[in-house]
Amino acid sequence: MLEEVERWLADRSWSAADRPLDQLLDLKRAAGTTVSVVLPALDEEATVGAIVEAVRRELIEGLPCPLVDELVVVDSGSADRTAEVAAKAGARVVHRDEILPRIPALPGKGEVLWRSLLATTGDIVCFVDADLRDFSATFVSGIVGPLLTDPGVQFVKAMYDRPLGDAPGQGGRVTELVARPLLNLHWPQLAGFVQPLGGEYAVRRSLLERLPFPVGYGVELGLLVDALHTVGLDALAQVDVGVRLHRHQDGQALGRMAAAIYRTAQVRLSRGHLVRPELTQFERGPEGFVPRTYPVDTEERPPMLGVTEYGRRHVA
Repeated sequence: MLEEVERWLADRSWSAADRPLDQLLDLKRAAGTTVSVVLPALDEEATVGAIVEAVRRELIEGLPCPLVDELVVVDSGSADRTAEVAAKAGARVVHRDEILPRIPALPGKGEVLWRSLLATTGDIVCFVDADLRDFSATFVSGIVGPLLTDPGVQFVKAMYDRPLGDAPGQGGRVTELVARPLLNLHWPQLAGFVQPLGGEYAVRRSLLERLPFPVGYGVELGLLVDALHTVGLDALAQVDVGVRLHRHQDGQALGRMAAAIYRTAQVRLSRGHLVRPELTQFERGPEGFVPRTYPVDTEERPPMLGVTEYGRRHVA
């Protein structure tokens, strides 16, 4: 590990317990900083309500001043009751296609995160995946904390244990097999991040609006790499929030995720084009193995500062 990374681990890795909530509330009130929490959601009716309720109960209601000013669920076309459950729990629900309708939406998580910048106004934007179980509001307060206490910090990722069933530490298979090797080999300054692909992170809007967003699974790696090049390692940090429990995907879905992440890295390494932006996988059928070919996410959205509607809002 680079000496720079060893120093960063000592200086920029914290625990959520390091910053008590009352301290954060005092600092937020004094600075007038606003915080938006965004949950990108697709068919998450089983979990989204409990997450929204926890954030409202612990970080909005009954406090001297709320830590969270906006709680927004961006629904990307759920076929279940995700939107209804989220609204009933107290979130403002916005459909992906209602944001920036001039530009037809593409499928993918990164597309939802990019559009959420137009649907929110907070100085700090905190993203939280909507499939978390046994959610704790410290996932939010923990990663927002450094942005309220240290003006030099601009991007904070959550770190946590990720069990796979009853096996501790076996979650995050794409992280260990794809993302971590890529980062260590090509961006060794980022080798200290425990969960580089984690979906829980808080970022200053002034940074997010300057970054391109891969539209699919590569969004987390892309934002992290581009943030490093934009503001430097010392502006990045991570906070231990405990244990993350969520729905795990099957091996083939993970393969497609890995391909998108590799593609995101490849573009940043060469800024070139993939020869073949597709991935062929195999499924056993009645007569043997059947090839299935899927497109690999190849689109990226530009920095939000270049979008006319976003600029108009700032002028207004």
